[in-house]
Order: sequence, then structure tokens, then C-alpha cells
Amino acid sequence: PPAPLGFTDVTLNSRNTYEVSRRRSAPEHLPHGATAPAAPAPPPQEPADRARHRGGIASAGSSFAEFFARNFFTKRTKELKPAVQSAPGWKLFGKVPPRENLPKDSKIIQQEYEARTGRMCKPPPPSARRKNIEFEPLSTTALILEDRPANLPAKSVEEALRHRQEYDEMVAEAKKREIKEAHKRKKIMRERFKQEENIASAMVIWVNEILPNWEGMRGTRRVRELWWQGLPPSVRGKVWSLAVGNELNITPELYEIFLSRAKERWKSFSETSSENDIEDAGASVADREASLELIKLDISRTFPSLYIFQKGGPYHDLLHSVLGAYTCYRPDVGYVQGMSFIAAVLILNLEEADAFIAFANLLNKPCQLAFFRVDHSMMLKYFAAFEVFFEENLPKLFLHFKSYSLTPDIYLIDWIFTLYSKSLPLDLACRVWDVFCRDGEEFLFRTGLGILRLYEDILLQMDFIHIAQFLTKLPEDITSEKLFSCIAAIQMQNSNKKWAQVFASLMKDNKEGDKNHSPAPKN
Repeated sequence: PPAPLGFTDVTLNSRNTYEVSRRRSAPEHLPHGATAPAAPAPPPQEPADRARHRGGIASAGSSFAEFFARNFFTKRTKELKPAVQSAPGWKLFGKVPPRENLPKDSKIIQQEYEARTGRMCKPPPPSARRKNIEFEPLSTTALILEDRPANLPAKSVEEALRHRQEYDEMVAEAKKREIKEAHKRKKIMRERFKQEENIASAMVIWVNEILPNWEGMRGTRRVRELWWQGLPPSVRGKVWSLAVGNELNITPELYEIFLSRAKERWKSFSETSSENDIEDAGASVADREASLELIKLDISRTFPSLYIFQKGGPYHDLLHSVLGAYTCYRPDVGYVQGMSFIAAVLILNLEEADAFIAFANLLNKPCQLAFFRVDHSMMLKYFAAFEVFFEENLPKLFLHFKSYSLTPDIYLIDWIFTLYSKSLPLDLACRVWDVFCRDGEEFLFRTGLGILRLYEDILLQMDFIHIAQFLTKLPEDITSEKLFSCIAAIQMQNSNKKWAQVFASLMKDNKEGDKNHSPAPKN
């Protein structure tokens, strides 16, 4: 009869389990000349055989259950072995020498060091230890209190106390800096919250009370005080439009007409290449270079930090359209460098057509028209009026500028051409614009005197070159509170004469001088 099926009890305790099972199941792979052990013959008793068969099945079932209940990749428990010298290991090139000394604890090393030197290292007193210190400097200064590595001798008492003192000094300095910066941040946040609350309350007043009754309330003391504090951004564009006015009676339809004319000229300039064709179209090569190319260059240089007026930005084409339409609307003025900054500020606060209307009316003011048309005689009168109030308010700085022959045109032209939008931060420039729309051209020169007053101490220590460079590019950390406090301290009054009276007297003296120097009529 055939031999009954046998079940091998598979365990993972032996590393040769797989080899043993392979040898038992595959005797043909045994070494040459070896024979597989013969299976034991079953006993002749039938009941015993059945009992053994049932026992085998039961044992097989328990073995399989134990096998599947066990993880296939069980972690082998590490047996605790006595500390003996390990055999040499292997590395890529050569043998790794056996580790002679096991790592010692820092306390053991300290005890050995004390026993060898005979000195006892007392720990620092409990009062010197750190107790729930809320402040920890975010730097590597804390590393000075770390214990030394185990293979180095422990710190001595003197060294530990010195390190403790140095650490406490560094922590105190860092804590002072952190507290100072934290107070500064809190102060800025409080001022910002206060400013936001003032803006929110002012917006309600402007929307519900002032704008519906604009003509009757614009000159009141309450409105002028609110105006000085700065307009809320949500109503700034509307107030600017009302303050500038629309004396030119420009309509959105008129803007579309001049915009289409500008687009036709751009198209003709791009298609035509000969000078005759350009002259037939009503423009010259110089006109094309002065208007189109200059506009493109200035647009890319307008508020470069915002990245919204550069090519591909959301306001690039809009700014190009407003400037091109104005060039066609006022060919006598054309495009002048600096206009792009004024148009950009208006675009940020108004819609496209409204921005063009405000832009055209703003440049039609006497001061802006004199500067953008480069009327030298009018510009000199404005500079002379500015120097009158400069000498009145800042006599020491005025004499310092006179000693270097530093005239106002060196720094005022850039300020007036861009209405301070290029020289000052954008939010501060918008606040200057707020009061400029209220007070007119006088506030532009008053703002210039406020800037000189703010940096008077610094300018008194500079020479000609450094003064010109400093005023051309003002510091970026200038704040509205400091600037407007200096502007408020400027008195626009000279010998009981205000700005308009001083400027009118200069105009009158100039006309009388022209009459005296005019040639006598012939008989």
C-alpha cells in the first residue's frame, strides 16, 4: 500500500528550515552516492493506523494554524550577550578593527576625571539653572550650555560658570532686541488698526454726507480737516475727479475718438517705412520717435516694482491707450517724460475714460502746462517763488544750498513732472495728491519744502553731488506721519503775502522788466 501523506512542522526558529524542507522533498538533489532515508512502514493494526492518521491530520492542522498566525517576516528577538570583544568586521577595503572601548556615559567620564585629578566638579546652584525660561534666542547661542561629547573631559567649575555668564549675557541682549522689535511691531499694528478704523469711519462720512452735498461742503473746515488726514481709497478717485473738474468738457465718446485716431497712427507707423508716406499721414519721423517710442519706453519704466504696467501686465495696454489718446488730443503738448506716472496713478483709482478726463484737465492747470510745455520763463518764476519760501522757512539750509550754487531746478523738476509719484512711495504719493487736489499747485511746492525740512540735518552735512543724488532718490522708509508733520510746520506766508500773491508779484515785476528792456519805437 502507498505511504500515507506526511506533514512537516514548519518553524522559523531555525535558519536552515528552507534547506531541510528542500532536502526532504527533493531527494534527487542530494549529494552523489547518498540515499534518501526510507519511510517507516505502517504498523499492521488498522485501528492504530487510523488513530495515527487522525493524529497526523490534527498535528498538521495545528502546524498550519501556527504557521499562518505567525508573521512571515517576524523580528528576531535580540538575545542579551555578555560584553565580549567582537570579531573584526568587514568594509570595502580591508577589515574594520574591533572596537576596544565601549561608549561611556558622561557621568562615568566625569567620575573618572574627578578621580584622576582629585577635583570635584560641583554642579551650578539651582538658582543658576534655567527655570521655565519663556524666552530662548533662536540662534546657536544656546549651544554653549550643551554637554561635551562623551569622549572629551567634562567642563570644570570655572569653565561652566564662565559659560553660564556668557550665555546669560547673550540671552539678555537677544531678549532686549526681541522685546524692542516686538514693541515696534505692536506699535505698527496698533497704528495700522487705528488708521483702518479712521478710514472706515471717514468713508461713511464721505459717502453719506460730503459727496451728496459736494458743492456746499467742499470748502467747510470739517471737510478740509478730513481731506488733510487722507481720502479713503474707495472714494479717492471720485473726489479727485470732482476736485480737478472738467473745464475742457471732455466726454467718454471724445476719448474713444482720439483713441481710435491714435490706433490708426500706430498702425500707419508700423506699416509705412518711407518718410514721404509718414509725412502724408500727417506726422514726421521725429514725431513718431518722440511719441510712440518714448511712450513704449516710459510705460516699461513706470512703477517697475508693481509689474502691472510692464508688457504683459493687466494695465499695460490701458496706460498706452490713455497716453496715446492724449498725444492726439493735445499735439501742441505731445508726450513728455513723466506723464506716464501721472496717468498710471489715475488709472489705479479711476476707470479708463474717467482717468483720461482727469488726466487731460490736470495737465491743463497753469503749473503743469508750464512744465510740460517747457515754458522756461514760467518755470523760472515758479522756482523763484519757491526760493522765497525756502529762505523764509529753512534759512540755514537755504544758505548751504547757495554756497554750492544748488538751484531748485535740480530736484524740483522731477518732483513736479511726476507729482511726487516717482519720488515717494505710492501710498504716500496718493496722500500728497489728496491735498494737492484740495489746495492746488501751492501744495506741490509746500511738499518740497516739507521734504527738505525732514532731511535738513542730513543735507547740511552733504556736498553738491551727494545732495543732488539724495534728493533725486529719496529714502524708501519715509512715512506719511513724519512727512506731513514737516509739511504742516511749513508756513506758506512771506511778509504777510501768500503763495499766490508772491507769484503774482513776480509775474508783475517780470512784465515791467520786459517793458523797460523793450526797444523804443521809431519816429
